[in-house]
Amino acid sequence: MTISMPGLTATDHEFTVPLDHGDPDGRTIQVFAREIRDPATAGQDLPWMLFLQGGPGGKSPRLTGQAHWAHVLKTHRVLLLDQRGTGRSTPVTAATIQGSDAEIADYLRHFRADAIVADCEHIRRSLGVEQWETWGQSYGGFITYTYLSVAPEALKACYITGGTPGLDVSADVLYTRTYEHVRGKVRRYYRRYPGDAAKVRRIAEHLAETKVMLPDGDRLTVDRFKTLGMRLGTGDGMESLHWLVDEAWSAGTRLTDEFLYSVMTATGFVDTPIYAVLHEHCYAQGAGPAWSAQRLKPADFDDPEMFTGEMIYPWMFEEIRALRPFQGAAERLAHAGDWPLLYDLERLAANQVPVAAVAYHDDMYVDVGLSIDTAERVGNVRLWVTNEFEHDAFRVAADRVVPRLMELARGPV
Repeated sequence: MTISMPGLTATDHEFTVPLDHGDPDGRTIQVFAREIRDPATAGQDLPWMLFLQGGPGGKSPRLTGQAHWAHVLKTHRVLLLDQRGTGRSTPVTAATIQGSDAEIADYLRHFRADAIVADCEHIRRSLGVEQWETWGQSYGGFITYTYLSVAPEALKACYITGGTPGLDVSADVLYTRTYEHVRGKVRRYYRRYPGDAAKVRRIAEHLAETKVMLPDGDRLTVDRFKTLGMRLGTGDGMESLHWLVDEAWSAGTRLTDEFLYSVMTATGFVDTPIYAVLHEHCYAQGAGPAWSAQRLKPADFDDPEMFTGEMIYPWMFEEIRALRPFQGAAERLAHAGDWPLLYDLERLAANQVPVAAVAYHDDMYVDVGLSIDTAERVGNVRLWVTNEFEHDAFRVAADRVVPRLMELARGPV
């Protein structure tokens, strides 16, 4: 089916793929992707650009117009992939998941970057594409390096925005660095809005002393409130958090319905349980992470005024409605000791595919030091490091980021 909207046409594609690509005759799932192009290029045989969304567990963008794809659509058709388990790709949610804890854990083992790359290769062959380019946003960059490890012959060029990972670091190394980044963002937030420290403390103390229920029936605990710090790594995250905190109270005595609905939506994982279940496993190669963020949590993150960031904790699977069906499976996966490697270091060192990447100096989610180390170890990577933007620059400043990366892929700038 093809539909038209302002500045683009969109064509839906559906593919049947094996759940386990190592067992092609076994259970199958559906994978959905949406092809978009500028109507002005209709009839032209343009090259393909595959978009790999951030996450894990995030569906591809739903667009109302060209948005941040305007520059790319001048020369390419773009395939927006709903990675397996997301959006319209046999979704994984509390409503759809079935089976015992062991069965759910075994099912979700097939939803990491290696399986997503195998899906991409199935789709590429199905579309009759000899080579395509990829654009990896955040976690999509992680997938890109797995793709370069597995099937570089399928790739003409790769672009990465805020998603160059450490190649052989454990989750423990990553979270040691990430906690420091979050601490810095929280300090910057309070420097910008010094009055918010008292407001945040008041909310936290109220939640500790009073049983406050969210509209879906979950209790809003202090820990869940503090996960709102996740937004501090985006361009408008401090403002977003500030206004939420500033307008939290109704007549000064109770938290407003608007506040409670906003917190419920922001922290509920309703359509992204894969993010919670598999987030630490983005860094698991061999041994499981064993709840790395929980084990390494510094003492000062228990302070009422301190927020957390991109961390997943065991308590989430008890307190959050959409995650409760995954609790037993998440525990099993956290301690699994046989996670396959995601990157081929020798193959990456010899890489010939042009890779143009931007790393954000103050990125709260992807450590810039690890990104620089990876760029030095992988062949043909041109890395642009900047402090002009936060992690969401591809969304909010595409007119500046996209042309520069596409030029960078053609040669040094």
